[in-house]
Amino acid sequence: MPLPDLIEIVPLTQPVRAEITVPGSKSITNRALILAALADGETTLRGALWSEDTQVMTECLRELGFLVNVTDDLHEPCNRILTVSGRGGKIPHGGTMERPLELFVGNAGTAARFLAAFLCLGSGIYRLHGVPRMHERPQAALFAALRQLGYRIDSPNDKLPALIHGTGSCAGSCRVSVNESSQFASALLLAANVGGWTVQVEGANQDELPYVEMTRALVKVFPSSGGEFQIEPDASGGSYFWAAKLLGHDARVAHWPVSAWQIDAEFSKFLPLPDSISRQRDLGDSIMTAIVLAPFASRPVRFTELGRLRVQECERVAALRAELTKCGAKVIEEGDTLTMFPSALHGAEIETYNDHRMAMCFAVLGLKVPGIKIKNPDCVKKTFPNFFQKLAAAAPCGLGATILDACTRQPLSGAALFAD
Repeated sequence: MPLPDLIEIVPLTQPVRAEITVPGSKSITNRALILAALADGETTLRGALWSEDTQVMTECLRELGFLVNVTDDLHEPCNRILTVSGRGGKIPHGGTMERPLELFVGNAGTAARFLAAFLCLGSGIYRLHGVPRMHERPQAALFAALRQLGYRIDSPNDKLPALIHGTGSCAGSCRVSVNESSQFASALLLAANVGGWTVQVEGANQDELPYVEMTRALVKVFPSSGGEFQIEPDASGGSYFWAAKLLGHDARVAHWPVSAWQIDAEFSKFLPLPDSISRQRDLGDSIMTAIVLAPFASRPVRFTELGRLRVQECERVAALRAELTKCGAKVIEEGDTLTMFPSALHGAEIETYNDHRMAMCFAVLGLKVPGIKIKNPDCVKKTFPNFFQKLAAAAPCGLGATILDACTRQPLSGAALFAD
């Protein structure tokens, strides 16, 4: 049963003390699934996120002929233990030009990009496609790099849908730009050892490089002959609960990552908010959480180098400006910079643009501001299906927020708050 189309977050009236668990990292889970499929033997992934994006990746691997066993994780309801039977770099199934093997990636950028490179190692023709928004998102730099390696990619506009012609390992070198997305470089690096590829990363887009370094680190430590691999909690998802500290609550996230693989693990160090935060140097997706909190600061806060946010699940810079303005915030957008001013906020119906992070950011705002209503809250299933359950759970395991069906005014609890 999906969440109602419109929910309302009731502000907390008393300070809360909580230590909350969050599901595994989507970025690490989908990288680990690719590496496990390429491994020579069976790999068990513990703490793996089980959400729309990782389910998309799992289903694609199954369509390709890989055995992926899924069992419950007793420590976190939205995690799973995934056991992947790798084929030592071989991909079992492929299609023909007349009947390519169809693989649907939804709006999962990691699945779309990682699979594009992975499929080149196969034997046959594969058609990658997704939802309309995924067909708008950039792919050209990745396709260009794969063509440099000698692979054929058919796409009239260098976006999805695309036909990938798998011809197996093909030793060679390529250059790839990270100006638009680090996922292009990560896709190549994940498959490089099996493919025999030398990958040169160009563009020096500083906000993308931490994700490239995450990929390199994972490739180094991943058990390529099979074994076990622990996936750490998602730091971007944890930012929403650290944010409660800025609203006067003693909240923290359990088992906070210490590997330095996730740039958003730095989020708690930016509370209280400084005068300026950069998407290139300081934070990843959690900068959105900081932007939504900025009207409560005592002086203006500048958020710089935000260009990457424009080409993700929605045009996030414009979306943040529009929805915060709707709530009474003073926001100035100049190029790829947003300047947020101290503002007295009021309630509003928040358009989420089918973007999970928009829904979660503004839900946090609702813990302080009366009348915040979230449209299409079910979109959090992309990375954090039990987000609203965590928000509503009694302390210390949650924040104890009251969440209403905005149409009936009835409180929601338990399974009714799960995004499915």
